[in-house]
Amino acid sequence: MKGTYLGEFEEIVLLAVGILKEEAYGVSVRQELEDQTGRDVNIGAVHTALHRLEEKGYLKSKFGEALEVRGGKRKRIFTLTAAGIRALHTSQELRKQMWSQLPSVILQKK
Repeated sequence: MKGTYLGEFEEIVLLAVGILKEEAYGVSVRQELEDQTGRDVNIGAVHTALHRLEEKGYLKSKFGEALEVRGGKRKRIFTLTAAGIRALHTSQELRKQMWSQLPSVILQKK
C-alpha cells in the first residue's frame, strides 16, 4: 500500500464516492465535486485521485456493464473500502480536534 496521507482533494473525492455509492465513476465523481464545491474540476485530476486512492487501499474498483450509449465502453465503478472509511473518520476527527482549539475570537464573523 502506498503512503496513507490524505490530501484535501483526495478527502473530498472519497466523500463524493461515498455519497454516490454504486454510481461513483470518474464523470459522476467530477459532477458531484463541482455541485458540492461550486468549482470547476478537471476530469484528469479526478481520475488521478481515484487511482491514487485505490493504490493506497482506500478505494476498490470494478467494471460495470458495457452500455450501447457509451459505444460498448464499460464504466469503472469505485467504492470505499474499510480503510477508506477509517481514513475519512480520522480526517474528520483531526479537523474537529483542531477546530476546537481555535480561540473563539478567531471564529467570530466580521
